[in-house]
Amino acid sequence: MTRTLDRFRLDGRIALVTGGGSGLGLGMARGLAEAGATVVLNGRTAARLEAAARELNADGLRAQVQVFDVTDPAAVREGVAAVETRLGAIDVLVNNAGIARRRPLEELSDDDWRTVLATNLDSAFYLARAVAPGMKRRRSGAIVNTCSLTSSLARPTTLPYAVSKGGLAMLTRGLAVELAPHGIRVNAVAPGYFRTDLTAPLAADAAFDGWLKQRTPAGRWGDPIELAGAAVFLASDAASYVNGQLLYVDGGFTAAM
Repeated sequence: MTRTLDRFRLDGRIALVTGGGSGLGLGMARGLAEAGATVVLNGRTAARLEAAARELNADGLRAQVQVFDVTDPAAVREGVAAVETRLGAIDVLVNNAGIARRRPLEELSDDDWRTVLATNLDSAFYLARAVAPGMKRRRSGAIVNTCSLTSSLARPTTLPYAVSKGGLAMLTRGLAVELAPHGIRVNAVAPGYFRTDLTAPLAADAAFDGWLKQRTPAGRWGDPIELAGAAVFLASDAASYVNGQLLYVDGGFTAAM
């Protein structure tokens, strides 16, 4: 009989983490590696990815790098194929690549809109499409998408980001329904406000920082490693009957008025 804690283990599994060179992606990659997975960090900047992989390797964890642009469908197909040729089948996909363009509606350019949607939403579709055939053949696999508070809530000047994350929530549910008969689970983590490169301008804004700490019941920002447990859970057999769900990790933000 398998013990409950053993079901959280990811030994022998290959996990591809997009946007894995820093911030939330690196925090989740660390958690997956600590649970026994070999993690493949993806992004567009080789130096950043290699530094992150060295950091994990130095701690005795298994991490490699695969550089490709997640907004380019051909590059996604080639990148996934390269990982599978080198390491074997991808068991876990974490769609974490993301950017934001914070501007009022009238100041948003066509490029702002398209770039945010391509990075945050289109890429998750491309990656899921690329890994699904192998997962279907094995009748197993887990996809974890990085959604957001803005998957269900909105703030001024975040329109493209909110639309992309709302779309990602629906992509999560749609994929879960379509892929469940093939033994594949698709879920999402929905982080609140964490200190990362993406949120650095907000953290440096004294007014926003004060508002956030007052608005969040925990009274503070999250640390990327605090998202790792949720990612490990959703990627592991501990969540074998969890599918199509958004797990909010937000210090109580969505529970409070």
